[in-house]
Amino acid sequence: MSAATNPPGRGVASVAAPRRGLRFALLAQGFRPFFLLSGIWALLGVALWASALSGMPVPEGPLPLVRWHGHEMLAGFVGAAMVGFLLTAVPNWTGRRGHAGASLAILVTVVLAGRLALLPGSPLPTGIAVAIALAGLPTLLLLLLPSLAKAGQPRLFGPPLIVLLFWGGDLLMLGGTAGWWAADTWRLGQLLSANAALALVGLIGGRIVPSFTLNALRKTGRPAEPAPLPGVDRAAVLSLLSVVVIDLVLPDSMAAGGVAALAAILVGLRLSRWHGLRTLGLPIVWVLHLAYAFVPLALATKAAFLLGGMPWAVNWLHLQGAGALALMIVAVMTRAALGHTGRDLVAAPATVLAYVLIALAALMRCFGPPLTGGALVTLMVAGVLWVAAFVLYLTVYAPVLLFARPDGKPG
Repeated sequence: MSAATNPPGRGVASVAAPRRGLRFALLAQGFRPFFLLSGIWALLGVALWASALSGMPVPEGPLPLVRWHGHEMLAGFVGAAMVGFLLTAVPNWTGRRGHAGASLAILVTVVLAGRLALLPGSPLPTGIAVAIALAGLPTLLLLLLPSLAKAGQPRLFGPPLIVLLFWGGDLLMLGGTAGWWAADTWRLGQLLSANAALALVGLIGGRIVPSFTLNALRKTGRPAEPAPLPGVDRAAVLSLLSVVVIDLVLPDSMAAGGVAALAAILVGLRLSRWHGLRTLGLPIVWVLHLAYAFVPLALATKAAFLLGGMPWAVNWLHLQGAGALALMIVAVMTRAALGHTGRDLVAAPATVLAYVLIALAALMRCFGPPLTGGALVTLMVAGVLWVAAFVLYLTVYAPVLLFARPDGKPG
């Protein structure tokens, strides 16, 4: 995403700048409704689950509550962010106009209908709810296909194809639950969606993190090019794609652990070249490095569990989802929302706190039981940290996403 590369400076509105005549602009750009929906669903998916664990009554829906929570953190939270990302990135890549107005409203309606169809308390039969829930990403890809085809650049199909893999995991999760085939393919689908999203983080993050870092360091007068390490970028991306494949063929196996270990090393080497420590005074930049660091950390934790049976590593998938995926999503959403609405690329204090709370929630969810003395306490503490983070995100960014640019420009 070519979001927000302009540096902080005078003449560009900040998040807190007064708005002249608040004008509703939710459908002015593709990222607006979906970055908002992503934040809402991240909050709702954990809040309802934590409420149920604490003993509060939560109505049943088309999915068992534990599956609804796991599904919506992927298809709801991560999926909405993916839609917003592609709606913003594809016009930048192809040079064509983005979707707004009526076409965007239709896509929002389809995606939101899917989320509401599966919501606890929904009266829809499972089969109908699942069919509605699966319609969102195919609708998005059909909407973007003409622009991608006219661009005539095969490499641009890479991210949409990974998103299609992500949707394939959703199909495996929901199709098995709805009884569309005999086998229960929930775990296989969960791994496919989570790993496809991780591969997208590896691919796109590998482009934007060093680029944004270099741009930011140039503005400080301390530019630093990524250190040369021939072949490591391509090898790291291929290793993440190998994680996708091995978890489809041999999920939760020693082989999957070996591939995860190799990917952790390669991704860690890639990250080490990007001069992240030089960005410590720039939260909007260092959060990208922190999010990317969760990728090798999650993969190494996975390898420790699958290869060594380490009990402390059993929750590695939460480290991947709540750490690597969630933090990178929020890092990109906050940066893109600022840049595409004409604001300074400066993270507000509340946003910085949200970054920290998400990282702490992920670490607590994975490694917390020895510290808290119990799984339930760990879940509740991690849940409070997560909910607080997304309350902060929505407090700062809901007005940014809902209302027109303060500089009066379109979009």
